[in-house]
Amino acid sequence: MLVDSFSRKFKYLRLSLTEKCNFKCSYCLPNGYKGCSPKSLEVDEIINLASAFKELGIEKIRLTGGEPTLRHDLVKIIYALKSEVGISQVALTTNGFRLDRDLEVFQSAGLDCLNVSLDSLIKEKFQSICGIDKCESIKQAVDRAIHMGFKSIKVNCVLLKDLNDIEFPEFLKFAQSRQISIRFIELMRTGDNQEYFKKHHLPVSTFEQTLLRGGWEAQQSGPASGPAKEFGHPEFLGKIGFISPYSKDFCSTCNRLRVSSTGGLRLCLFGQGDVSLRHLLQNSSDRFELKEMIACALKLKPEGHRLHQNVYGNMHSLSAIGG
Repeated sequence: MLVDSFSRKFKYLRLSLTEKCNFKCSYCLPNGYKGCSPKSLEVDEIINLASAFKELGIEKIRLTGGEPTLRHDLVKIIYALKSEVGISQVALTTNGFRLDRDLEVFQSAGLDCLNVSLDSLIKEKFQSICGIDKCESIKQAVDRAIHMGFKSIKVNCVLLKDLNDIEFPEFLKFAQSRQISIRFIELMRTGDNQEYFKKHHLPVSTFEQTLLRGGWEAQQSGPASGPAKEFGHPEFLGKIGFISPYSKDFCSTCNRLRVSSTGGLRLCLFGQGDVSLRHLLQNSSDRFELKEMIACALKLKPEGHRLHQNVYGNMHSLSAIGG
């Protein structure tokens, strides 16, 4: 099992498949993706990478981006991770633009879990935040996914002061009759959003207190769970979660590692630089050296981020590695 210098155990890998994204979210890529995207990992490289991590104890792989559904070979990647590598839980984080078309094929390939971004339940507001008119089709796709029986369905909403914070009661209603988890993500400071952060950052602690006063109770998290602090209510099918990176001891239970779309091991989302693994992904015969490199790099993982000191490493846009 992968263990760092602070005795934290790692069973969860977030793998970015591309830096590209086709949305223009105001908090991430307000002008759209303008970069010259470097060559992303090929399927064979992904298989070698995932196989090494599986042998090191990784049980869950989440495919992220950018927008991973922009990869033409996404279905092949899901199938390979599930059926060839044997990953216990394969998850996908998506902006939802292709879900209405491809839910069935994703599930047939072996996809277990689904995370969908939905920053507003109101069509016009969603379009103003995300730069695209997809709100209604995404909500319909979420409902279809529920009926299809995915193991886990989560809806992600970046909490934005004066934009979508007043929709909190409507999100609660959305969760009342749906077996999903809605997670409110606190806006994080990056290298290119200083003014936006000052204007729209809102701590999630206020909403936690609102839930507790309304009879919600904190839920116990599992060893492969994400960073959300989750709440349940006996009268609601769904759950509500909060991801608050500025909260005390947020990093103490870190259980995830990240690999960029070009094979860079990111030890912390807000760390400085990656450890390149790509030169060891060409041949399965390099598996032992690859595992040794991962295990050694993990000893350099810091105890926590330094966002409170306005240190965000080389994180300039969340689209680069998927949060």
